[in-house]
Amino acid sequence: MLRHRIDPDHCRPSTVLRREEIQRHRNDSPLSDLMPLLRQSLVPVAEDAGHVMVVADDRGRVLWRDGPREISRVADGAGLVVGAAWDEYSAGTNAIGTALMVGRPVQVYSAEHYVRGLHSLTCACAPIRDPRDGRVAGVIDVTGPASTAHPSTLALVDAVARLAESRLRCMHHAHLERLRSVAAPLLAGLTEKALVVDDEGWTAAVANMEPVRRVPLPKRAERDRVWLPKLGECRMEPLPGGWLIRPTDAETAPAMRARLDLTAPPAASITVGGPSGEWTQRLTARHAELLFLLARHPEGRSAAQLAADLFGDEERVVTVRAEMSRLRRHLGGIVESRPYRFSENVDVTVLAPEDLMALMPGSEAPGIRRARADHGLAST
Repeated sequence: MLRHRIDPDHCRPSTVLRREEIQRHRNDSPLSDLMPLLRQSLVPVAEDAGHVMVVADDRGRVLWRDGPREISRVADGAGLVVGAAWDEYSAGTNAIGTALMVGRPVQVYSAEHYVRGLHSLTCACAPIRDPRDGRVAGVIDVTGPASTAHPSTLALVDAVARLAESRLRCMHHAHLERLRSVAAPLLAGLTEKALVVDDEGWTAAVANMEPVRRVPLPKRAERDRVWLPKLGECRMEPLPGGWLIRPTDAETAPAMRARLDLTAPPAASITVGGPSGEWTQRLTARHAELLFLLARHPEGRSAAQLAADLFGDEERVVTVRAEMSRLRRHLGGIVESRPYRFSENVDVTVLAPEDLMALMPGSEAPGIRRARADHGLAST
């Protein structure tokens, strides 16, 4: 907190979003459809305890707040208002920011807050993960006076987060089923390869080819043909809620650019671009560590070497292989195996914090600590 110049005596989270920005982020949030469920599950309990329920996005920006008027005024005084940023770099150690940083439920009680002005409060927060890829979609938080804190609050918030994840899973399956119904007459008449995906690239149906779990889609397509990992050059046709993709089997080997952005933890991402456009994937903390380590070792790393880099234990190869399997499934053909490495036709750039001592601050991986130490030695 000191390194990020958080003042424990005078820090106050500020409102950084205007009303139209708040509405835009609400519309973009996958949690917006869950608000009736979250309110029904938590608001009555929060009101009985004299607490407020807060829902924030994956960057700690407060998008919704519900609760009784009395405690809402207390929350206003603490800066816990809609539009405020409550990540650790804005508000110090607090349940919202810390839960996002560590990726698990957290309760911060009274003086455990870094900012002294928050010592009168206690907060319990749990992340909600998108069940499709395991990435944090946002957090739910219950905050109130420290004098009324109850030990079961954190368990309740965590249970509601798991319920929300289950609802997201059901909603996704229902959407894919609707898309499958729309696409069925189209696919039935095709003799060439084709697949139907939703707007996020998740496959709903295929024809005349092996199924692909997910296709990384370009954010912008500069022409009617695009190049997609593992599929090559393809034609994309819009469908209600998704796309019909037809691989053309053209011989293409375009150069690709990968930009690994680690400047704003925990919101790490990788952007991959080529002649046909670019696509971006948010990364879990573990996947960000793995990609950074591969970027530092372009010659490649074995499973044992990555196990030593991540855990200091070369025997944990099973864990590494499972994580790399998930990573390669999300990123298509840009990461190779045996050894694990970026593909030869991918030019990799890493965007890191100016102070490398702040590189992935939540990571205790030996390989990440060595990267910080190497920077320190170089700077001296």
